[in-house]
Amino acid sequence: MPDAVYLRCIDPACEKTSDLSSTAYACGACGALLDVAYDWDRLPVPGTLRFFAERWAGRHQPLDFSGVWRFREFLPFAAPDEMVTIGEGQTVLQSPDPAALGLALRRGHLHFQYEGLNPSGSFKDNGMAAALTMARRLGRRRVACASTGNTSASLAMFASLTRSADDRPMQGIVFVGAGKIAYGKLSQALDHGALTLQIDGDFDACMKRIREAADRLGLYIVNSINPFRLEGQKAIMYRVLEGLGWEPPDWIVVPGGNLGNTSAFGKAFIELAELGLIQRLPQIAVVNAAGANTLSELVTHRGLSWNRGYWEKAAVQSYYDELSASGRTAHTVATAIEIARPVNLPKALRTLEAMDGVVCEVTDEEILDDKARIGRVGFGCEPASAAALAGLRQLLRRGVIDSSARVACVLTGHALKDSAATVAYHTGETMETMAGRRPTDLPPLANRPIRVADDLDAICAAIDARTEKD
Repeated sequence: MPDAVYLRCIDPACEKTSDLSSTAYACGACGALLDVAYDWDRLPVPGTLRFFAERWAGRHQPLDFSGVWRFREFLPFAAPDEMVTIGEGQTVLQSPDPAALGLALRRGHLHFQYEGLNPSGSFKDNGMAAALTMARRLGRRRVACASTGNTSASLAMFASLTRSADDRPMQGIVFVGAGKIAYGKLSQALDHGALTLQIDGDFDACMKRIREAADRLGLYIVNSINPFRLEGQKAIMYRVLEGLGWEPPDWIVVPGGNLGNTSAFGKAFIELAELGLIQRLPQIAVVNAAGANTLSELVTHRGLSWNRGYWEKAAVQSYYDELSASGRTAHTVATAIEIARPVNLPKALRTLEAMDGVVCEVTDEEILDDKARIGRVGFGCEPASAAALAGLRQLLRRGVIDSSARVACVLTGHALKDSAATVAYHTGETMETMAGRRPTDLPPLANRPIRVADDLDAICAAIDARTEKD
């Protein structure tokens, strides 16, 4: 019998298990992805989710302050004195007015889970707390990732603040595609001291090379192929439930890139249902950018499904072969989801089946317009985050999501992650590369700065003119 916490292959035809001392990221027998699995009958689990409300009273304690480890009974793979935290997960569910965003939803039925408030500015900190915890447990000092930006920023920050098990500094190592990272994110990796390697290729090339380097050098990979990364990201959904009085919403809407969040969210709800702590699972909508639409193409257009674990691997490989033969790579202004070969595809398929999910895709133009709308209601997010709202808008228009539904959109990262995209949108200076518009075409929500002479009359006239216009 395995321990109460162990690793398990997700392929139902295999389901090989191993203990937590394993550093494998895939099953040694069949090559499938791994889950962190729990024998809940042998673990102390609260009988009600309301148990966690009591933790707010102990927020002077670092683990209770953490929006990840506050729910440590659902991530019981480490002892409390082993858990790494830098104050991640301090996010509160927000409820903007749907009418202000032009959405046909009832007031009070739209919620934003705004992960931009994390220490490094994105949702990645949830998973990094768990991944760095396991790195320490395993005695690893060199932690590494391939990244489009947010993972590298989070890894660099956590590594700079974490000591290894033998009390030495952690070394963060990041692989980024040359020219494939927003400067706001790259600046974080550099500032926090990570060894930053710019590879001549895209994210998929970086992911391939980092796995090879990890085998040779013993690096501990903290990308979402690492199952412990996903354990930390489950906590995002616990906080959504917390914000809704422990009742699931009708829909979760999330951007889809490497599909780590999709996979983690599904696992969180599947486990809570197994424990009898929720009576139903919400539905999930995963939103691809049109220029990085692998999941949408495979699921919506080619009919790929989890099929209880017996999914068509050959169909996926055939599609990837098509990408290679045509030289197509992912390309979108939403760089955080600019991924053509998502490593968590199988787990995402499992989530879609369990949560009766749908997949859609939105254009860069739609993403940038909804990013501006989100900004107008007080939340600054990076382009990938706005894909969630653009996808919700499309699904409401198509009648897939009903106007009476309660919806939680996950905004994955802060606006300052990619300020260049924001400035370009509002000024039009590089709009031809941002969303296919000519430089002279300002988008509908552009807020171009007004150049005014150093003259009081001119300044007042400009203010009055803008006030009358608004």
